[in-house]
Amino acid sequence: MRIAKVERKTNETNISISLNLDGTGKGRFDTGVPFLDHMLDQVSRHGLIDLEVIARGDTHIDDHHTVEDIGITLGQALRQAIGDKVGICRYGNAYVPLDESLSRVVLDLSGRAGLFYRVEFARSRIGNFDVDLFEEFFHGLVNHAMITLHIDNLYGSNAHHQAETIFKAFGRALRMAVSYDERMAGVTPSTKGTLTV
Repeated sequence: MRIAKVERKTNETNISISLNLDGTGKGRFDTGVPFLDHMLDQVSRHGLIDLEVIARGDTHIDDHHTVEDIGITLGQALRQAIGDKVGICRYGNAYVPLDESLSRVVLDLSGRAGLFYRVEFARSRIGNFDVDLFEEFFHGLVNHAMITLHIDNLYGSNAHHQAETIFKAFGRALRMAVSYDERMAGVTPSTKGTLTV
């Protein structure tokens, strides 16, 4: 079982994340940031990842530290759970629509951190949530998971729909990338023979 549990505590946040890459999409989320809980649930369900995220942060200031630190901690947990990457597909991609919105996510479990984020939201807030924080979340995630991640919202006029298509597509692309290919049994999917830095 490819599982991980990571705890991260700073003066600003206290975060605990448990995940199982070979799960069924069960999730439990209590971050103090309700819209982020909703987005993490999309990753869990569409990625078939069992995921629990419990966080306490200085949301009385704003949500920035909590959202960014959850991205960091989730990245650490993903890196731990993915392990040596032997036999996996390595690459994943997904297009996901929701009504008028369409997003594309492409990722590579490359061992190299890189975020290429092309999203223009229709408005700056979804309820009380500042949409700028999504980019901070994904920066934290890729820098600690050591993956290359391309996120493109191709179009959309409803910010909630735009965000949901991004997180659903990320979940599905991740599911594809971590899947095993029986033809790659015992093989690292790289001509270098390694996917570590």
